[in-house]
Amino acid sequence: MHELPSATPKRSLMAALRQASPAIIAEVKKASPSQGIFTDPFDSLRLARAYRLGGAAALSVVTEPEFFLGELAWLPLLKRETGLPVLRKDFIIDELQVTESAAFGADAILLIARILSADELRQLKTAADRLGLDVLFEIHDLDDMQKISPLHPAMIGINARNLKDFTVNTGLFTELIPHLPQGTLAVAESGLASAEQIATLSRAGFLGFLIGERLIRADDPAATLRRLRGVE
Repeated sequence: MHELPSATPKRSLMAALRQASPAIIAEVKKASPSQGIFTDPFDSLRLARAYRLGGAAALSVVTEPEFFLGELAWLPLLKRETGLPVLRKDFIIDELQVTESAAFGADAILLIARILSADELRQLKTAADRLGLDVLFEIHDLDDMQKISPLHPAMIGINARNLKDFTVNTGLFTELIPHLPQGTLAVAESGLASAEQIATLSRAGFLGFLIGERLIRADDPAATLRRLRGVE
């Protein structure tokens, strides 16, 4: 059983992304199935502080414990420390996880279209709406896009990483963004490594950029984040 943290005020992920240019969602992630542990020792609090100094618009906190060695307790801790909106990134498949996300201070959740049915997506979005959570829908292809379209998504993340073999195809960004509904806030996920790449994608219509490994492995995450934002 997790001990519930003290309440933290909700912050809008979508508003934070619209207010920054470029808007970097900096990821706190200890490990991945393909890369193992990124840094040893791993200090989630130190990393989040560096992201705040580097000008991150929001945090993505990977809480999945088995494959990514994440911790639910990071959500309230890092939110209180940085004052930034927090996206809970996990394999969310049940309404109980949505309730849990809100209870632990998340401001938004990730719903991965590839692993959920259309009905499950609808139920989870309804639960998130009821609890005041923003939803970032993640897609990998046009089939995913068609699955989420009836839900009128406000934010869509295009993930360039293949969930089966973990390869990255950044061409998906420009291939899929023309198919997003007009007015949707587009987020590019995975494979982002340079300010030039982010500038190019900004011109293509992306407002948000979710970056993990490039920052986590950096000797100076704050300076690296400033360079990616084009301010250093």
